[in-house]
Amino acid sequence: MIELAKNAQRQIRSVYLSRFACYLIVQSADPRKEVVALGHSYFAMQTRRQEVEDDRRLKLRAEIKEHNKGLASAAKQAGVVQPIDYAIFQNHGYQGLYGGMKKQDIHEHKGLKKSQDILDHMGSEELAANLFRATQTEAKLRRDRIDNKADANKTHYEIGKKIRKTIAEFGNEMPENLPTPQASIKQLESRKKKELPAE
Repeated sequence: MIELAKNAQRQIRSVYLSRFACYLIVQSADPRKEVVALGHSYFAMQTRRQEVEDDRRLKLRAEIKEHNKGLASAAKQAGVVQPIDYAIFQNHGYQGLYGGMKKQDIHEHKGLKKSQDILDHMGSEELAANLFRATQTEAKLRRDRIDNKADANKTHYEIGKKIRKTIAEFGNEMPENLPTPQASIKQLESRKKKELPAE
């Protein structure tokens, strides 16, 4: 109900707009009006926030690629040689960090296609947890001179589990419950290439 002149009231329908619809309305409205100026500020801040998150994701994903090479090397020295053994080794790390979920479970939980890499569909917080898992596992495998698959798998699982426990102690969201970003890392990389000036 809305108030009219002389204490009269009239019922009107509420209209809910998508975020994008609100953006279009604000962009095409008169910026001299206070509410429109506030809308401009809001969308400018949100855009910048998203750009910072996208940059963070790109950097973390690149770091994980690099550290996974070191992790693979350390695992190989521990006897994880065959591709199937490495897949099992990786699953142990995921199971520790994701409360028992294997890579395929995480994949399904995120609603990804078979061809999509789960690491390309993580936000910066989730990527950082996985980077920490990879770096700490590599360091422990090398430091303790672990020399067999069973102990390498156990080590990866235990490190993932300890990181999960730390996340819980801080009262933060578990990795599997963090939102999946709309844009994949590949999409962000493609956008970045388009933004680069032609030489």
